Amino acid sequence: MSRFFRLFYFAAPAVLMLCTVTDVAFAAAPTIIVTLDATEAPRKLLHAHLSIPVAPGPLTLYYPKWIPGEHAPDGPVDDMAGLHFFAGGKEVAWRRDLTDVFTFHVEIPAGATDLEIDLDFLSPASLEGGFSSGSSITEKLAVISWNQLVLYPKGYSSDELTYVASVRLPAGWKYGTALPLDSQGGSHSDTIQFKPTSLTTLVDSPLLAGEYFRAIDVTGGDAIPHELDLVADSTAALALKADFVEDYKHLVEQAGKLFGGARHYRDYHFLMTLSNHVAHFGLEHHESNDSRLEERAFVEEDQRKHVGGFLGHEYFHSWNGKYRRPARLATPEYQTPMQGDLLWVYEGLTQYYGNVLGARAAMLTPEEYRIELAESAADLDHRSGRSWRNLQDTADAAPASYFSPESWSSWRRGTDFYSEDQLNWLWADVIIRQQTHGERSLDDFCKLFHGGVTTGPQVVGYEFSDVLAALNHVAPYDWNSFWTERLTNHGPGAPLTGISSSGWKLTYTAEPNEMRDKEQVTEGVYSLGLVLGKDGRVQDTIEGMVAAKAGMGPGMMLIAVNGRRFSKQVLKDALQSATTSKEPIELLVENAEYYKTYRLDYHEGEKYPHLVRDESKPDLLTDTIVAVK
Repeated sequence: MSRFFRLFYFAAPAVLMLCTVTDVAFAAAPTIIVTLDATEAPRKLLHAHLSIPVAPGPLTLYYPKWIPGEHAPDGPVDDMAGLHFFAGGKEVAWRRDLTDVFTFHVEIPAGATDLEIDLDFLSPASLEGGFSSGSSITEKLAVISWNQLVLYPKGYSSDELTYVASVRLPAGWKYGTALPLDSQGGSHSDTIQFKPTSLTTLVDSPLLAGEYFRAIDVTGGDAIPHELDLVADSTAALALKADFVEDYKHLVEQAGKLFGGARHYRDYHFLMTLSNHVAHFGLEHHESNDSRLEERAFVEEDQRKHVGGFLGHEYFHSWNGKYRRPARLATPEYQTPMQGDLLWVYEGLTQYYGNVLGARAAMLTPEEYRIELAESAADLDHRSGRSWRNLQDTADAAPASYFSPESWSSWRRGTDFYSEDQLNWLWADVIIRQQTHGERSLDDFCKLFHGGVTTGPQVVGYEFSDVLAALNHVAPYDWNSFWTERLTNHGPGAPLTGISSSGWKLTYTAEPNEMRDKEQVTEGVYSLGLVLGKDGRVQDTIEGMVAAKAGMGPGMMLIAVNGRRFSKQVLKDALQSATTSKEPIELLVENAEYYKTYRLDYHEGEKYPHLVRDESKPDLLTDTIVAVK
C-alpha cells in the first residue's frame, strides 16, 4: 500500500458508524425477532411477526423509507397491511404520524416488556412499481426483501439494531441468499433460521426462493465462494449452457483483478430471477445482487447478448456503491433522506465498468460492446433537455427522476448520470492513458479507490474531493475543471470526446445493428425523432427533430403510414421510399379520439448508430476491454 493510499484512505470517514440520538423507551439497542410465514406467497401475501423488547411509555417505530441502492423514498408502506400491536397480553392502539406516513406511534402499557407486532406485505399483482417494491412473486417463485417486512424503533442506527430472522417457505421450495444461515428445520421442515445480524445486513440480504431453483458454483480459482442462484417459472429457463457458466467465472476473475484482489464480502451470491411476471431491474447489495430478467433470458442467444453489461454492473456495485459510497448516501438508518449529488460516480462509473467487465469476461463481444456504447452515445446526442438541464441536476433530482414517465423523457431528462457518465468516465480513462503514455488507466483508480485489502461488508464514505485526489494520484491533471465542466455544461450534443479520442467515431447508417431489440420500434428514433411503442403509441418525440416540429407529441397513436396501417415494416418501407421521392411521409395519428394527418418532409432514410474505426488514432477503446491477465 502506497503512502498516498494510506493517507487517502483515512482522509475519508473510515467505516461509517452513524446513529441518531433521541428519547427512547429503552436504553440498550434491542434484539428483535422477525418470523416470516411465506407459505401464501403464490397469493402474493406474506405474513410477518415481530417481537421487540420494550419499556413502558411512548414508542416510535419506523417502516424503512429510503432503501439503499434505490436512491428514493420508495419503501412500499402502502403495501403493508394487517398491522396489529400487542403488549402485556392485550392489543395496543397505534397511530400513524401526521407528517410522515412511514412513522408509527404506540404507547407501551405499564408492566409490558415485549411488543408483539403482526403485519402483512401485499406484493403487487401487476408489473407496475419501482425496484423491489414492484412485482416480486409468481405462482412458482418469490423474491423477499426484508425492508418490506420489518419495523424498527426510533433512536438507533441500523448497525446497532440486531434482528434474528426466520422464514417458512412453501413446501418444496429451495432458496438462495447471502444472509448467514443458522439452521434449517425446527418445527417445520421448510423453516429456515438465520443467524443474528444487524438490521443493515438484513435489509441488504434479499432472499430468492422458488420451486424451480438452481445453484451453480461460479467461484473459479478465487478463495472466496461465489454462487449463482437462479429461480425461474420453469425448469427449461434454468438450462444454462456451460459456456455461460464459464463467463460468470470469468466475471468473478476479472473483477478480482480490477480491484487488485480485494473483495469486501464474506461470500457472494448472484441472485437471478427469470420470469415474465416480475418487475425487471437490477439492485445491488453488498454480498449479493437482486437481478431480474425475462424467463428465457439465459437460454436464448438473442436475449443473452443483452445482459452482459447488466450482470457486470450489479456486481461492480459491491465495490462502488456498497463498499465505497458517497457520504450523503451512507445514512445511519432508513428515514434520513439520501442525497444523490455524487451518483455520477456511484452509478456512472458502474455503468462504464459494467460493460467493460462484461466484455472482459466474454459476456459481450467487442462488437457488442461498441454497439452498446454507440446506442448510449446516440441517445444522449439527441437528448434535447440537455439545453436547459445539466448533468449534475439529474443526480440531484434522482429521488424524483427514477419514477418519471417515459413521455417527454428527451426534453425532461431523467437518470442520465448512468449513460452520460459512461461516456464521461471513458473520456477520463482515455485522459489517464494519454497522460501516462499507456502506463496507467482508470483500472488503477479503481484499485486505489475501491480495492485495498479484502474485508467483510463495510462502508467507506467519500466526497468529491476524495475522487479528485485519487484521480490525481493516478494521473496528475486538472480533474476539478474536467468534472466541473462535465457536470455543468449544456452541450450542444453528448460528450463524445472519449469515443473520438480513443480512435472511434459515432456514425449513422441505414444498417440496423445486431444488438437492436427486435421488440422495439427503433426505425423512427434517429430519423424522425419519433420514439414508438410496438403498438404505434408515441412514447416520446425529440424536440428540434422533424416529428416534433410537425406538431406530434407523446401519447398520440400512430395509425397509418402513407395510407397503410402502421407496422414496423411499413414505417421502414416509408423511410426507404422517401430517399428517392420529394413527397413527404404522411402519418395518420389519433390524439385522444381526434384524427390528424402529419406530413413529415424527411428524405434521409433510416438511421442507426454505429462506431467506426478512426485509423488516424490509436485504438484505446479496444485496450479498455482486453481481459486482464
